Amino acid sequence: MNELVTPGPVSALTVFWALLRRDVRVARKELPFFLVRTMMQPVLFLTVFGFLLPKMGMVRGGYQTALLPGILAVSLALSAIQSVALPMVQDFGWTKEIEDRLLAPVATWVIAAEKIVAGMLQGIIAALFVLPIARLIMGPIANLTFGHFGDVLMVTVLGAAAFSSLGMWLGTGIAPQQIGLMFSVIVAPMMFFGCAYYPWRGLDAVPVMKYVVLINPLTYVSEGMRGALTPELPHMSLLVSTSALLVICAFFWVAGLRSFYKRAIG
Repeated sequence: MNELVTPGPVSALTVFWALLRRDVRVARKELPFFLVRTMMQPVLFLTVFGFLLPKMGMVRGGYQTALLPGILAVSLALSAIQSVALPMVQDFGWTKEIEDRLLAPVATWVIAAEKIVAGMLQGIIAALFVLPIARLIMGPIANLTFGHFGDVLMVTVLGAAAFSSLGMWLGTGIAPQQIGLMFSVIVAPMMFFGCAYYPWRGLDAVPVMKYVVLINPLTYVSEGMRGALTPELPHMSLLVSTSALLVICAFFWVAGLRSFYKRAIG
């Protein structure tokens, strides 16, 4: 008589990778829609402010150099937030799909962490796609260098982690009917006052705003990108921007996991 074999315990890492592979597979199938959703605004800004206005002589040519790092930061931030916040609102709202994941044989925080990592990957992909498109639209960009690729990668990963964690916090803390309010009241001001379309050093002309924008996490991604891609131009210290991103990432990571846990058991 054959004996029944009881399967051994499944490790949290095994479940984490299984969930991540599933999300990557879904994202790969929806890649065209993902790129359109996350790249439309950056491409429009690149076309208008990086190509048309310089051609018409309405802005200085050097503005392209200051604009590109900020556009990369915007693309990364929008993608990371949307890829986590919108599914969370949907899963905890009308579809209740998150309930299937909560049945996985792991701690609740593992499921939340996997969602944050999946959002990080999508934010990184968005930034990587925008860079060659920007070069194609704007042409040669003065003072742009890839000699500090390690710094670019570090800022990209930290920025993606910070905004993916922020997306978890927002997505689990906002009711489905208020999702539009999130973009109007939180995301839109963040994009315009995050030093994406102008350098932080340029705010020396407006001292109050120079310090107000420091509460915006996008400021540190934009300035970190400038410090890594255009180090010859005035920018915030790369050490300051990366240190701030580490603190922001840790804060929103903890806040996002706690918010997910409260929503899951609520």
